[in-house]
Amino acid sequence: MKTYSLTQSDHELISMALDVLERNFDDGVYNHTVGGAIRCKNGKVYLGVNCDGIHGSCAEYIAIGAAITAGERDFDTIVATHDKAHNCLVPPCGNCRQMLFKYCPDIKVILNDEKGNSVKVEVKDLLPLAYKRIVVSD
Repeated sequence: MKTYSLTQSDHELISMALDVLERNFDDGVYNHTVGGAIRCKNGKVYLGVNCDGIHGSCAEYIAIGAAITAGERDFDTIVATHDKAHNCLVPPCGNCRQMLFKYCPDIKVILNDEKGNSVKVEVKDLLPLAYKRIVVSD
C-alpha cells in the first residue's frame, strides 16, 4: 500500500475535525464521539460528527453529506478523529470505506499505519475487491 506524508493542510484538517468534535462531544444521550472533516479539491472543508441511532451515521457520512448537499463532487482528503485515539485518528469503518469508494474513489484517507505513524492512503487500498455497481446495457 502506498502511503503519503501529511502536509500542513492535512494537519489543519485534523485540527478542524478535532475542533468540531470538541464543540459537539456527547458520550451520553447522542453519542457524538467522532469528529470528521473532508477537504474538497477546491480547498473547501466540510465537517461532521457521528450521530447515534438504530443504525447510526459515522462522522465521515455526515461530513460528505454536508459537502454533497452544498454541491461538491470533487474530494481530496478525509479524516475521522477522537481525542483519545492514537494520534487522534480513527480509521474508517467498512461501511464508510465502501461509501467513500462509491462517492469518491480517488480520495485519500488520513489514518495510522501499522506502525502507528500518521499517513494518507488511497481509499481503494483500504477496500480491496470492493463492490462495484454492475451496469447492464442492452
